[in-house]
Amino acid sequence: MADRRDFYEALGVARDASPEEIQRAYRKLARTYHPDVNKAPDAEERFKEVSEAYDVLSDPETRRRYDAFGHDFRQVPEGVDPQTWARARAGARSGGGGQPGGRQAPGQEGVWFDFGPGGAAEGIDIEDLLGGMFGGRGRRSWGPIPGADQEFELELSVEEAYQGGRRRIQIAGPDGTQSIEVTIPAGITDGQRVRLAGQGGRGTGGATPGDLYLVVRLKAHPRYRVEGRDIYVDLPVTPWEAASGASVPVQTPGGEAKVRVPPGSSTGRRLRLRGRGMPARQGAPGDLYAELRIMVPGTLTDEERRLFDQLAAVSTFDPRKQR
Repeated sequence: MADRRDFYEALGVARDASPEEIQRAYRKLARTYHPDVNKAPDAEERFKEVSEAYDVLSDPETRRRYDAFGHDFRQVPEGVDPQTWARARAGARSGGGGQPGGRQAPGQEGVWFDFGPGGAAEGIDIEDLLGGMFGGRGRRSWGPIPGADQEFELELSVEEAYQGGRRRIQIAGPDGTQSIEVTIPAGITDGQRVRLAGQGGRGTGGATPGDLYLVVRLKAHPRYRVEGRDIYVDLPVTPWEAASGASVPVQTPGGEAKVRVPPGSSTGRRLRLRGRGMPARQGAPGDLYAELRIMVPGTLTDEERRLFDQLAAVSTFDPRKQR
């Protein structure tokens, strides 16, 4: 049994893995190596390995016994502690136990196993024999396999993520292309996942299908920048609006809003609109930050030039001197 791979290692999970983690790992590996899907030479053996590992670790009682006795757990009758079994194993290897070259099953009077030089009964599959005698499940057939969970990236504009709503999407997967209508929660953010139960890979042999997870990716936007639930937008203002102050409109994904530009504002100043960022189903919504950008006319009329020249003549303001 020493050459057999540890069941936890076979599934790629830690020894303290939760039942849910074990199930997810099995679903993924079983789907990958199922002989009906994977035609690689070693796929069938790998599939049997992960199936056996899941068969044992998914049952709390067999998992407890496996943790205590390792691959020998099927050979150990109920009520035998690990130290007793270890001593019995040592006796069997040395030919002890009351019978030449044999071993008595701990707690099983009259049940003997005849070990040859190699440590196993000649011509007998000791695992099958012991599995049948002591409640082991033995070798299993392929049987039904639950469908694998799948992930699909869903690209949304900032407006779509802000508003939410229903949307029909086309998903191409190993089972072909399918059209799915999905409800997008208002205020969903980049990286969040939407779970569609039973919309993943199909199971075999009548087993349940897996789940489909839509991973949201926000598309680059010409106006908005989203960080978490906060939204940033550039707000162009005129030099006189920035100098004298003004109430100006600003576009948000939820519609137009008004923001007050304080007198004496410069480019880069952020004006906060509380609660006008991404909505939230639970907790507070994000905020919207309007960043001022002072703009000047590309071409001046004669009157505009005269007024700017007049301002330059009477103003003592020197931004370079202040710096």
